[in-house]
Amino acid sequence: MTYVNKKKPLIFITNDDGIYAKGLNELVKGIRDLGEIIVIAPDGYRSGMSGAITSLNPIRLELLKKEENLSIYSCSGTPVDCVKLGINAILSRKPDLLIAGINHGSNSALCVIYSGTIGATLEGCVIGIPSIGVSLTDHSPNADFRHAVKYGKLMAERILSEGLPSGICLNLNIPGITDVKGLKICTQTKGIWKEEIKKLKDPYDRVIYWLSGEFSSEEPENSCCDEWALSNGYAALVPLQIDMTAYRFYESLKKKWELYT
Repeated sequence: MTYVNKKKPLIFITNDDGIYAKGLNELVKGIRDLGEIIVIAPDGYRSGMSGAITSLNPIRLELLKKEENLSIYSCSGTPVDCVKLGINAILSRKPDLLIAGINHGSNSALCVIYSGTIGATLEGCVIGIPSIGVSLTDHSPNADFRHAVKYGKLMAERILSEGLPSGICLNLNIPGITDVKGLKICTQTKGIWKEEIKKLKDPYDRVIYWLSGEFSSEEPENSCCDEWALSNGYAALVPLQIDMTAYRFYESLKKKWELYT
């Protein structure tokens, strides 16, 4: 099957909030004029899935809408499943751009490790698609996505025009405020999650555990990291890479340990 119009860029959209999430649908409306759009998104909430894939169960796909330059599918799998399925089973050519989002809630700092939005973004990058994850710090289902759409579209236009280096993708976060001051190119904030496990009881008096906690930054004041930018009213754009090799430690490790192999 193919829904490719070679006169237009092919843009793949997915998310982890589900096919009916406002953020995804506002993004589709906002970038509709940039090219042919295919949406494959989970049929429900899949936040926190990171790079999870479905390997023990079949994946189901349902076509929800098909019109000129727009196809929308619901998928029973994870965000990464959506990307894999679209590339390997639906499309006949590689998309010119993959956008994951717009996510309800921030994906800054260490959230990139856990986020299904960023998991899908990284998957697109692995496949060789110029990819960007877009998130709004407001978790509300009815959040105002105007600024997120504005900056998401601006970045989409730049990527379609200039491309991205191999193995590099982008993580864009927009503060949920009325007046965004502009865009800052940032580093990922260093810090830790101070987690708390709450022990509770369900209605049947069985013990359950609820994960909670908060992020604690280890950055100095005024460092150009994504958390600083967001807290000061700026959209934050962080380049991410697939290659996780710790190059600063690589040579040292070779000298110390390679003699023992």
